[in-house]
Amino acid sequence: MAKQKESYQGFEQGPIRPPSEAASLLLRLTRNCPWNRCTFCPVYKHAKFSLRPVEHILQDIDCVHRQLGRLREQQQRNGALTSKVLGQLADNLDDGEQLALYAAYSWLEDGMESIFLQDANSLVLKPADLIRILERIKQRFPRVKRITSYARSQTIDRIGGQDLTALAAAGLNRIHIGMESGCDAVLQHVQKGTDKAMHIRAGKKVKLAGMELSEYVMPGLGGSRYSREHALETADALNQIDADFIRLRSLAIPDHTELFDAWQDGSFQKLGDKQVAEEILLFLDTLEGISSELKSDHILNLFQEIEGRYPEDKQKLTGVIKRFLDLPVEEQLLYQVGRRMGVFGRLADLQIPERRRRAEEACARYQVTAGNIDRLLDELMKRFI
Repeated sequence: MAKQKESYQGFEQGPIRPPSEAASLLLRLTRNCPWNRCTFCPVYKHAKFSLRPVEHILQDIDCVHRQLGRLREQQQRNGALTSKVLGQLADNLDDGEQLALYAAYSWLEDGMESIFLQDANSLVLKPADLIRILERIKQRFPRVKRITSYARSQTIDRIGGQDLTALAAAGLNRIHIGMESGCDAVLQHVQKGTDKAMHIRAGKKVKLAGMELSEYVMPGLGGSRYSREHALETADALNQIDADFIRLRSLAIPDHTELFDAWQDGSFQKLGDKQVAEEILLFLDTLEGISSELKSDHILNLFQEIEGRYPEDKQKLTGVIKRFLDLPVEEQLLYQVGRRMGVFGRLADLQIPERRRRAEEACARYQVTAGNIDRLLDELMKRFI
């Protein structure tokens, strides 16, 4: 029996994107994750993976283009795009068209410079299909500077070098890869479906194709058992790849993941903040011979201020961690609580009286001690997963 053709249901957007793509237009090429076995990831559990038909994706691009035209026409006529005007423009539109309108508005406000292709691994599309989509994007939005996507190392490893180069030529110019770890034992334990050697091959292949490469690292993922190996092997892999960006995203464990069950039954020993800080310091110290830019651009990270380029900023980056580790325990606890509550953005904020007072009040309210800090912070961090 022939499979029934999927009908177009209107413009779609998926659930997540990298923090660095906050200003990007989100275009959904696939739904959910084709791997979906990583024990730490809660995002796509129990959700079926599917490829969206190419014609539907092209219709989405045309839909956003159409809504941008309406928004620009309104601007020329009346100036500012107020919420009242947006509401009037949304009248009589179906749900898909309304979503496209608001996506177009946000993108217009953010400068229309970048597009992120969703969901978890857009490069599972056939290269020819992805090139068709990229060509339509460039046709409709010729001033776009950056088109990016998540991809798995396993997927990149299977794609021919010529195909990757063709994708780059068609406009795909940055790939985000969730390396998480370069330690084979950690990768196997969390069912990442790849190993260190494959991460290195894939990363080098992306760079060789002429695309920017953003590699994500997850401090704490090895737990206490593999913490040292996790730091050293991950740094070694990145030293060989020389990615454009290395991005930190510290481990948090939602209740509904396999890693949470392992944590509860004792087969995974989760690190506390201080131990993670020591692991990050070892990782940063081991990075060498690269020209990568290190970013700590995620709300889960204890140190969002460690941002800079190797090799020139290495001492500055490691210095932040060393200053934290040199603080008295009471000051460390105060910073940890204030950081997780959004009161502190950097260590120096400890010296701002009003922010310090708010953090001290929170510590008193929660009766924070060295013995309960990690449990309390686990609960606070769940807000951001």
